[in-house]
This record gives sequence, structure tokens and C-alpha cells, in this order.
Amino acid sequence: MQINDLLRKDLMILDLQATEKEAVIDEMIARLAEKDVISDVATYKEGIMKREAQTSTGLGDGIAMPHSKNPAVKNPAVLFAKSTNGVDYESLDGQPTHFLFMIAAPEGGNDLHLQVLASLSRKLVNPEVLEHLRQAETPEDVQAVFADSEQETNEVKPDTENVSGKEKFVVAVTACPTGIAHTYMAEDALKRKANEMGVTIRVETNGSDGAKNVLTEDEIRRADGVIIAASKKVELARFNGKHVLQRPVAEGINKSEELITKAMNQQAPILNVDSEGSSEKYEDEEGGSVWNTLYKDLMNGISHMLPFVVGGGIILALSFALEPFFDEGNIVVTSLNTIGSSAFQFLIPILAGYIAYSIADRPGLLPGMAAGYMAVQGEAGFLGGLIGGFLAGYLMNLVKKMLRGVPQAFAGLKTILLYPVLGLLVAGIVMVLIIPIFTTINTTMISFLNNLGTGNAVLLGAVLGGMMAIDMGGPFNKAAYAFSIGIFTDTGDGSLMAAVMIGGMIPPLAIGLATIIFSNKFTELERSSGLSNFVLGLSFITEGAIPFAASDPLRVIGSSVVGAAIGGGLSQLWNTAVPAPHGGAVVALVLGDNPFMFFIALLIGTVVSTVILGLWKPRVEDTNKEISAKELA
Repeated sequence: MQINDLLRKDLMILDLQATEKEAVIDEMIARLAEKDVISDVATYKEGIMKREAQTSTGLGDGIAMPHSKNPAVKNPAVLFAKSTNGVDYESLDGQPTHFLFMIAAPEGGNDLHLQVLASLSRKLVNPEVLEHLRQAETPEDVQAVFADSEQETNEVKPDTENVSGKEKFVVAVTACPTGIAHTYMAEDALKRKANEMGVTIRVETNGSDGAKNVLTEDEIRRADGVIIAASKKVELARFNGKHVLQRPVAEGINKSEELITKAMNQQAPILNVDSEGSSEKYEDEEGGSVWNTLYKDLMNGISHMLPFVVGGGIILALSFALEPFFDEGNIVVTSLNTIGSSAFQFLIPILAGYIAYSIADRPGLLPGMAAGYMAVQGEAGFLGGLIGGFLAGYLMNLVKKMLRGVPQAFAGLKTILLYPVLGLLVAGIVMVLIIPIFTTINTTMISFLNNLGTGNAVLLGAVLGGMMAIDMGGPFNKAAYAFSIGIFTDTGDGSLMAAVMIGGMIPPLAIGLATIIFSNKFTELERSSGLSNFVLGLSFITEGAIPFAASDPLRVIGSSVVGAAIGGGLSQLWNTAVPAPHGGAVVALVLGDNPFMFFIALLIGTVVSTVILGLWKPRVEDTNKEISAKELA
């Protein structure tokens, strides 16, 4: 498919006026509507924004590709827009966006948008294409850029004659979480660099439309090394015994030469995979620490648990809110309570199961979930389930090692019989032995929390609130949030949820308020972006503060932590509670205990952070002078 078949000249905007993400999207959609590409602006925009909510289509390197397969699209088309000064498109690399491709595909377009995304991604990874686009002044110039790029080919034939016994040969797999742009950008970057280096390469893409250019057994056998440039799980068993370099997909784009060099020189560990495709965990020469591994496993459990927390918690809280308006035993209230409670029954088993899954792959799921369920039944609580998940995962890896000597003729029995039975048995026995320990710990902890004096409760609330603002969605934030959920699920007490919620709401609210009160301390772009932080803050979405923290970490994080700690401490001083793990201001207002004081604590913490940030942060003019002085020096 040729890009120019869809890249219409009459749709191009070569002098984009908008500077903010949503305004840019509106400007491009208006052009599509004007040229009769779409029939309904609202429907099409809803599809675009829904896709942006999953993850920004600002891919980095100045490129964005908003897209939607949408019933409002009458004719497939690609709109190209260029911004000279750059747009704050919330790109993945945090840099301004200059080139935007809005892809409009009809609902029955047979994944046309994915084909266009893949084709564009392969071309835009070429710096020469971007430079030519930067110089393009007319729609004809833009089409000429892609017409020229269509003539180039960087495909390496997979035929055996491409590889002599003396040539270096590398195979690679690229994959990103969404399976679209970065998958193909990494593919093209690796191919281009390999051609420059005189290395033969074959790249398999694991995109959203399935695996393409699948590597053959012969190619894998002949390869000097393997590159896995992937940010999601890919099939590894076929590379057993090969030197395998595993890296995030972004490094396939940005560090292609380094990866190819290491792969062809076999500077990577040999992958050891069992017959079921489960690999031993290993760290290469740039691998992470033990803490990084543990954190990754923990986050795998928490990320799978959160939908149960949010869905079950809010429905359960809704049943509490409706209870005063209905007679006792009303079917509406009892049904909502049953639905929410049912989701909550899965929290700890899901947490433990997916921690074990991250450690031991699929064989770890059964013993992990069983360990979590046993922790619930034995009243070992959140902590018992957490530890149970890690133990189940590592015990399952031990079982797998013990069964390596099983004759090949019985290898099939391992997956369907030996792993489930032995894994469950070993994990179950260990849980039976340790549950009394964690039951005692859990009971002691609950008793301690129930008997906390006012001073200690305030201190704990301050610590949890402050932790929510330290990294705004990172390890400290998640640790505080997970701790409060654990207390909530074990006791039903939402007081610490109130502290955590206030701590997470204050950073974006304070930034939004500071951009208004201390407007001379922020750029025009920051002031306009700051307004959205009010909505994010009231919705308990701390991540809205991240762009500001990234540009000025000491002042933004420092001021946020102080205000969040004060707000969290006050929430405990005034005995506030929120019986739901999410929802922000609405849930606190409708369902919270002592909601008036909840909002007073939130307001005080926000004002404190705002004042500190506003007084600490230099004026924009002063900042520019500092930068200019450094440049002159």
C-alpha cells in the first residue's frame, strides 16, 4: 500500500495554529469534517480521545499519529499537519511534537489504520525523511517525500543464500504494548543499522495484527545472536540455547547499533528455557537489581488486582450510599453489595497469583492463587497473600528445576499433571506452616491500628500522604496505595484510604492553582496545561503533575510532598474516611465519613503546596536569563 494513496493534499495543514494537544486534535478534525472525510465530529473525536486515553500516540522524536477506526469515517484518509514551534502533545519522550498524522479509517476498514500506522512508522524512523518533511513547504513537497521513500527498500531477504558461513547473521523480534508504531519503528531501525554495518538481519514483528515475518527454525539455528526488543511478553522457547539480548522496544529504535554489535559478538547470556517455554530469570550485563526484579513482580500482581479493587470498591461503596434510602434487605442494595463484595473476594488471590506468574510464568499461577486464597481463609490478610505469592513463584521455579531430569517421553505430563499437583502441594504445605505467623502479624497490626492514639494516627496519615506525592505513580506511591488497600480489605476501615486519596490529589491541584496565582512563574504552555490538573486532581489522578515534576523536580516534588503530608495527617486528625479505593472528590463527597473535614484537609494541603511552589519557583524571565547565561558561558 502506498502512503500517498491516502495522504491527501487538500487535507494537509502546514501551519498548525494550535499549541495544546486537544486543540490540535480539534483543528485536524475540523479539516476532516470540512473536506467531508467524516460525517460526525463528536463521534470521531470520541474515538480519537478514547485511543489517546490508553496511551499517548505522541511517539517521540517529534512525531504523533492519532488514529481511529470509526463509524463516522466516510472515506479513509491520512491528514498531515506540521507545527513549526512544536506542540505539547504529551509525547512519550516529553519533547514537542512537530509532525502529526491523523489516520481516519472506516469501521469496516479491515484494519486499514494498522497497515497505515505500520507503513508510516517504518518510514518516519529514517532521519532523512523527517528532515525532508521539515523543509517541505507545499503539499506537493510532502507527497514527494513519501514518493521517494517508497522507492527505498531495506528488506533483507530471508533466503539461505543471504548468509554465507563467514557473514554475521542476527535475528530479532520487536514488540510494544500496543503492537503498533514502536514495533515497526524498531524493526526498521534495526534493519537500517544492520545494512550500514554490513550485518545480515531478519526481524520478526509481534504487532497488534499478529506476528509477521516469523523466524524459521533454520534462521534461529544459524543466527550468531538474538535481539528481543520488546516491551511485552514474547515467545522465548524457540531461542533456547542461543545468546539472547533482551531490551525494551525503545532501545531497538534508539540503540540499534549497540544491540546489533552485542548480538553478533554473542555478548549476551545463553537463554535456558524448559520444554514448556518458561525461562529462568537472569540479568545481563546491564540488568536491573534484585529490587527491580521484586518490584516488577509486585507490580504485575498489583496491576492485575486493581480492576477488582476499583470496580468492586466503587460498587460496594455505592451500596452503602443507597442503603439509607431503602428498606432493610432491599434487593437493589443487597445485590450491589453482593456484586462489590464478590470482586473483593478475589483481591488477594489475584495479587498472589500474578506475582507468582511473573516469577514462574504460567505454572506459577495456580499455586500463587491458591496461596492467596489460603491467606484469606486463614486470616493472614493482605500481607500473608503478598508473601504467599512470592513464595509460590519461587517454589514453583524450584519444582521446575527438580523435574528437569524427567525423560522426554514423559515431558508432556509435566504441564498437565506434575506442575499443577506438585506446585500446589509444595506451596500449600508451606502456606499451612506460615499462615499462623502472618495471622498473628495481621491481627497485631490491626489491633495496633485500631488502638492508635491521635498523634500516631496523624503521623501515619502524614507519611502515607507524603509517599503518594514523592514519585506520583511510582514505587513509593504504589506502596502507600497498596498498604491502604490492604488495611481496607482486612478491616473495612477507609480512614487510611482518605489519607492516601488526599495525598494523591494535592500535587495536580496545587500545580493547577499555582499556574493561576503565580502565573508569572510558568510559561504560557504550562499555564494552559495547568488548568487540566484541576480535573485530574479532583479525580484522584496524581500523574497529571508528572510533566511539571519532570521539568522542575526539586521544587514541584518538594512542595507537593509537604502539602500532601499535611493533608494526609489532617485527614486522620479529623477522623475522615473514604470507603472506596478510587473516585476522588465525588466518592469522598457522596460516600465519605466526615466529608466536610476531608475537603478542608485537602484544601489546606493544596494551599500549602501552592504557596511553597509559588514562592520557591523563579519567574519565567529569570529562568530564561539563567539559561542564556549558561549558554554564553
